Amino acid sequence: MRIVSLIASSTEIVCALGMEDFLVGRSHECDYPPSVERLPVCTAPKFQTAATSSEIDRQVKEILEQALSVYRVDARLLEELRPTHILTQTQCEVCAVSLKDVEAAAAAFVHSRPQIVSLQPNALADVWADIQRVAEALDAHERGRELVSRLQARMAAVEKQAKTLPRKRSVACIEWIDPLMASGNWMPELVKMAGGHNLFGEAGRHSPRLPWLEVVAANPEVILILPCGFDIARTRQDLPVLTRKLGWEDLKAVQEGRVYLLDGNQYFNRPGPRLAESLEILAEVIHPEAFHFGHEGSGWEKVRRKLN
Repeated sequence: MRIVSLIASSTEIVCALGMEDFLVGRSHECDYPPSVERLPVCTAPKFQTAATSSEIDRQVKEILEQALSVYRVDARLLEELRPTHILTQTQCEVCAVSLKDVEAAAAAFVHSRPQIVSLQPNALADVWADIQRVAEALDAHERGRELVSRLQARMAAVEKQAKTLPRKRSVACIEWIDPLMASGNWMPELVKMAGGHNLFGEAGRHSPRLPWLEVVAANPEVILILPCGFDIARTRQDLPVLTRKLGWEDLKAVQEGRVYLLDGNQYFNRPGPRLAESLEILAEVIHPEAFHFGHEGSGWEKVRRKLN
């Protein structure tokens, strides 16, 4: 068996199933566990990842308007790797290499006739289904069931404790800074499980645009900033776009010191096994008086308010 994983979450799923030794190729975003970085890289973005949030948004929209893919797939490398399985996704053409890109590359170059396994995680239940789908494709049915069971039990323990807390805090999850977007898909579910009241975005649906005036009107108690594909340091670079907005300093979350930068790239944007850690991070920042998992510094950091 020879597996090429073209999305970070499926790479993590393969490794969590104990099948890392069968991986022979990865995407440019696959970096966990760190040992997978030894693998050849089969994809590349067509936009400048170091650009500002607004510039990345402009470049991606421009590419999509031309009916082009946002990512390149190295079809010749795929042919050299002779995969028996290629893992990809249909959830978002902006987030990762899409199914149509892989099918085009495989049809043109890959003569090993690999089985293409495409994931589509829109909500939390879909993530569990995708883990099982990968496990079944790799003939690891029981490992898949055991992994899902462990993750669900771990997350259920957090949810159970959160339900004992006296109140929920209102939470705004920001998926992109410029233009401003709220988190959707599985994030509203995770916020609820962590004892929060999610203000924007719907479970199972893509991230919506978020007018700033709606944020001001809702006046959230907690603001979580976790741009798709950004780590904490990268998010910090674009933070002034938010903090300079009219009314920022008057928000309850800012006044009470409940604004946090979260590592969206490593945790929340990857619909795989580490959604368990993502839930723990949410619990820590929404209810720090009740939860202490030790993710501060790696999974999140507090935004310190600048006092005049």
